[in-house]
Amino acid sequence: MTKRTHFKSTLLSTSLLALSLSLSACNSAENSADTAQNAAETAKDIASKTGPVEMAGSAPAQNTERTAGYSATRNAYFGETHVHTKNSFDAYIFNVRTTPDDVYRFAKGETVMHPSGYEIKLGGKPLDFAATTDHGAYMGVLPAMDTKGHPLNGLEMSKAMFSQDPEAIVKAFGKIGGSVRSGVPFPEIYDRELIDRTWQSAVDAANRHYEPGKLTTFSGYEYTAVSERESSGATFAGGNLHRNVFFENKAPARLFSTLDSINPEDLWTWMDGQRAAGLDSISVPHNSNVSDGDMFKMTSYGGSKLTPAQTEQRIRNEPLVEISQVKGTSETHPSLSPNDEYANFEIYEKLLSTYISSKVTGSYVREALANGFELERQTGTNPYKFGVISASDSHVAGGAFDEQDYWSKVGVVDGTAERRGSVPPKGAKSWEGLKTDQNAEEWFTRWGASGLAGVWAEENTRESIFAAMRRKETFATSGPRIQVRFFAGYDFDDSLLNAGDIVTQAYATGVPMGGDLQRSETSPKFLVWAMRDPRNAPLDRVQIVKVWHDGAPQERVFDVACSDGRIPDPKTRRCTDNGASVDLSDCSISTEAGDPELRTLWQDPEFESAQSAAYYVRVLENPTCRWSTWDAIKAGVDSNPDLEPTLKERAWTSPIWYDAQP
Repeated sequence: MTKRTHFKSTLLSTSLLALSLSLSACNSAENSADTAQNAAETAKDIASKTGPVEMAGSAPAQNTERTAGYSATRNAYFGETHVHTKNSFDAYIFNVRTTPDDVYRFAKGETVMHPSGYEIKLGGKPLDFAATTDHGAYMGVLPAMDTKGHPLNGLEMSKAMFSQDPEAIVKAFGKIGGSVRSGVPFPEIYDRELIDRTWQSAVDAANRHYEPGKLTTFSGYEYTAVSERESSGATFAGGNLHRNVFFENKAPARLFSTLDSINPEDLWTWMDGQRAAGLDSISVPHNSNVSDGDMFKMTSYGGSKLTPAQTEQRIRNEPLVEISQVKGTSETHPSLSPNDEYANFEIYEKLLSTYISSKVTGSYVREALANGFELERQTGTNPYKFGVISASDSHVAGGAFDEQDYWSKVGVVDGTAERRGSVPPKGAKSWEGLKTDQNAEEWFTRWGASGLAGVWAEENTRESIFAAMRRKETFATSGPRIQVRFFAGYDFDDSLLNAGDIVTQAYATGVPMGGDLQRSETSPKFLVWAMRDPRNAPLDRVQIVKVWHDGAPQERVFDVACSDGRIPDPKTRRCTDNGASVDLSDCSISTEAGDPELRTLWQDPEFESAQSAAYYVRVLENPTCRWSTWDAIKAGVDSNPDLEPTLKERAWTSPIWYDAQP
């Protein structure tokens, strides 16, 4: 008999939810176009006036002493770089009342209260690093509008926003959403001093909770740009062009939001200005999967041909991309990768606020990595030469990374199993004959319990972790704390796999993830070393994904190490199934299949010295129950038949690039 084990285990209107999730536009398309042109001019003015001269608060002195745990061969650190609190307008309207302090308390392993009235706590060990990233636009404004005695509280817009009339609430909140999208500040509530003070308090919280060697905190915020696509009449679908911006150590007194410019290129110009005066920052695009093809376009924001200066500016400011989070995985799409049987992982396709599917081309990381080579050929710089991380995008101060302990994303609207569509409504035990809520069907059930950012850094400090992000020695997971090393070199030999100083040798004679290999007539060797999360399932396989551009994006997936002694078939480049299974009655998993770690040295059998390519690793666990199945089991009801009952958790590394240029 197969052995099994259990691994550790006031709702507002639907219309308002749509507005909050999408930042729905109240302005016309023509007005938005005019605004974009004006905002571009404004951005240059702000970049020069705001400058980095005045800084928010006093950051801790730069760390000059080694902390406990320092390692020259670098440690794996896990963290969260995308979390919202009550200071985000969309979180506050859904009853979120947590603060930046709560984000860091959660990261330390403390308990935080969910707006639905129950406690949430991080599974496993505390995180190593974290950043609060509230929306920069109108940061802190909604709490002020809801505070008696505050000047904003007496406004008619505030009275409508916090009234008992759903239509009035929707209308008032829609003004904010439309303003964020169009970039035109709504005069009544655009209190710049309040926004600056709220930003200052977020910076202070990050500095207050920074404990070198224990918890690294970064000052950060979200730049919430949204593209528009007219669908019908006055309805607009939104493409996600959001970015999270966080600073290495010191932060400016004033942030740059979409109320300064809706053009991400202007954000980068502002970041360049800050960096010139010593305030380095990184911008991380997220949810490219629902960007409607705009996140990884082959043109500039305005549609013109990209220039060398523009491609250089983008990769300078955006060396990383968020590959997975609660609103789906952005690695690739089945239609882009029809020969990748694992491409259909937590796919979420709906544009913000609508049931309209995002355009696929231009929205996924793997395709962008390939297209980057073509842009490099045209401009001399690859703007898509980025590393990867994951995050949660939680709006309740803490991410639900574990499938068996899931609380979704937004707040009261998806904080229970029934509201998010994993348990039948109104106490029913089965789904037969039931009509499901469309928001749950189209949105909430498609969201995932993801994800964590991983870095390889010498120590747990701002300087060391930020440097790892800059050099792209980063990896991403869908939630588990899978560790994975990835190196490439021309001088690796088979003895390296069993060497006691394997990592030291790999650094000395090769390059790690995020690195570059110069042209050679000899095929490089790739060293992969993946280690399971002890709290999760054993590992099934390790794959290397190769991408290049040859008139169009090209890709190939290779199984390079598989559990239980399986060897990849030389023709298919795949291993057979290892037989791991899940008992859907209680989510217990089989224990005979899978390995605690997988290690291999691999060469590309199709290597061409004249072809530039990027290689990254994908690690797959044995199957386990998805969060929706766990919800149903806990409630003692049938699982939602429209949802996949299991999934294969995974990790991705940043690529290593082979440069064929002479």
